[in-house]
Amino acid sequence: MKYLVLLTFCILAAHCQAQNKRDEDGVKVGEMSIFRKLGGGLEPQAAMQYQQTLQKAQDQHALGPDNHPQVIRLRAIAEKLKPFAMRWNPKAPEWKWEVNLIGSKQINAYCMPGGKIAFYTGILDTLKLTDDEVAIVMGHEIAHALREHGAERAGKAMAANFGVKLAEIIAGAKGYDPNLAGSVAGGAANLTMLKFSRDDETEADVVGLDIAARAGYDPRAGIALWQKMGMINKKAPPQWLSTHPAGKDRIAEIQHHLPEVMPLYAHAKGLNSGALPPYRSNVKEIPAID
Repeated sequence: MKYLVLLTFCILAAHCQAQNKRDEDGVKVGEMSIFRKLGGGLEPQAAMQYQQTLQKAQDQHALGPDNHPQVIRLRAIAEKLKPFAMRWNPKAPEWKWEVNLIGSKQINAYCMPGGKIAFYTGILDTLKLTDDEVAIVMGHEIAHALREHGAERAGKAMAANFGVKLAEIIAGAKGYDPNLAGSVAGGAANLTMLKFSRDDETEADVVGLDIAARAGYDPRAGIALWQKMGMINKKAPPQWLSTHPAGKDRIAEIQHHLPEVMPLYAHAKGLNSGALPPYRSNVKEIPAID
């Protein structure tokens, strides 16, 4: 029965494998997934949830004020990134972008549909992020919103549920236990969803690199970022049971795309690629990155 679930995904996914139509420099990714149309527009819901999060943080005296140095820093970086985000989604120029800081030990940041960005102090303090590394994180999170991964995941969940129900109906019609069939199909669907989530993370990494590089932030900071993450995250689950790719695989993916994004960074800095100095993070255990 698991093949029915996979078939359901494959039929829909076949419609979204067209190559990127941009004949431009920078990274190339496929067209946005058709699954996002099943999930619908999430901007109003995201805006409401974002405001609720900010209100809760305000009530707990955990919302960074406008004059907080880190808030000023985050918003300045976002302003540099935003112009280079617009090319990835035609709706982005109409978004009501926001950037806020929440006091929490969580090592987390996100960008909701509609450009609602939040950073937690935990990710800034624990990882001691440089501006380049903040830009990599922020570019990644913005890319999730631009590529409408939230709506895509909702659409894929709908397709998965349809596949499970279909497996149960067919099993029942053939005299088999529909509950057992649904359980098997559901397990296959969950593994498939994990794979799709990892693919979304990889796509956000790649698109985020492009955005950051065009804005004048060093893409090699992504390597240092994941080296820092590796230092504090020794007990990550196996990649195939995770919604996120393994850190070493993310580093490899960044290295793979450096030839595409380093010229963008060099152009933004007004230099030739060969004249760029190595990237140096602020953690002595991380060597300079050429």
